Amino acid sequence: MTLRVRWIDFDCADPFTMASFWAEATGLRHHPENAPGEEECALLSGADIVEGGMLFQRVPEDKVAKNRVHLDLQPTDRTRDEEVERLLGLGASLLTDHRQPDGTGWAVLADPEGNEFCVERSAAERAVTPA
Repeated sequence: MTLRVRWIDFDCADPFTMASFWAEATGLRHHPENAPGEEECALLSGADIVEGGMLFQRVPEDKVAKNRVHLDLQPTDRTRDEEVERLLGLGASLLTDHRQPDGTGWAVLADPEGNEFCVERSAAERAVTPA
């Protein structure tokens, strides 16, 4: 028996703003019904909601502690450092920098509502400097 991750769900204060950040970050596309003020907004990974993607749902409480689960993201068309700079420009913040002088390591960032995620080296970078 196997399972497929269909949706990654985020509790948040502002679903549309969070969906917009993650759409820019990942290249997933907004569901046609997403709009500011909605209680939930979806980003689609395929042609429709059947394929899943990311879902952002409004909750009344703020994030108060470190995530117990987080995403590890790997750039596909740029370097890790270029991707970190791009994400910072979109509104992410750098929490912890584990990048090493030899090119290995990763960066821990937070999205606009403080959810942690990591940016790893691209496959091309890993091919040049494994570890």
